[in-house]
Amino acid sequence: MKVTVDEGKCCGAGTCVMLAPDVFDQRDDDGIVILLDERPGEALHGVVREAASVCPGVAISVSEEG
Repeated sequence: MKVTVDEGKCCGAGTCVMLAPDVFDQRDDDGIVILLDERPGEALHGVVREAASVCPGVAISVSEEG
C-alpha cells in the first residue's frame, strides 16, 4: 500500500489523525494534513482506507502498489 495526500484539498478536519495517528498528523498553524508514513504496515491498511474514505476534502489517496 502507498498513501499520498493532496494538501491543497485538505480542509483540516483531522479525522485521518484520529483514525490513524501513526500515519497522519496535522500542521500546528493551519491543521493541514502531514503524511508520516507513506507505506504503512499491513496492520494499518484497514484504518488508512477508512481515513481515506471519510476524508471530507478527498485529500487522501491509497494505492495498492507494492
